[in-house]
Amino acid sequence: MVPFFISALVGVLKKIILKMKKKKKLVKTKKRIPSKIKGFPLRILRPVADFLTQEVLRLEKKKKDIAEEDPFIDSRRVSDNASPDTDVVEQIGHARAKALESQINRKLIQVKKALTRIKIGKYGLCEKCGRMIDTDRLMIMPETTICIKCEKKKGR
Repeated sequence: MVPFFISALVGVLKKIILKMKKKKKLVKTKKRIPSKIKGFPLRILRPVADFLTQEVLRLEKKKKDIAEEDPFIDSRRVSDNASPDTDVVEQIGHARAKALESQINRKLIQVKKALTRIKIGKYGLCEKCGRMIDTDRLMIMPETTICIKCEKKKGR
């Protein structure tokens, strides 16, 4: 589900990128971002940063919920002489919880990295080649830090 504000900003982002390409430079941003570093205007980044902050909170809550569902955390499990089929169910439940937790941790790292890039003024710039990341890609994955070309090279 793409948040409303991101889809509403697509047109604005495309216009800004078009202007940046014509001027062959990026627009300087204002608050909290040093003026030497160039990137998207703050009025565009603020809603993205708010969304990413909410995403961090949502992922941390989901991580906590999954950890509580892990059958290995249950204190009664140690004293229970369960049948083999119950033990298998616990093993599968534990493996599922660990896999989901690992996936959430990776996503959290990506989102926090994107928030950091917003703060330093490099959001929307590929960390590999330094070019602008396509706005359509940023709309779908606001936490991305690599352009599609570099992502394809990485996959090879």
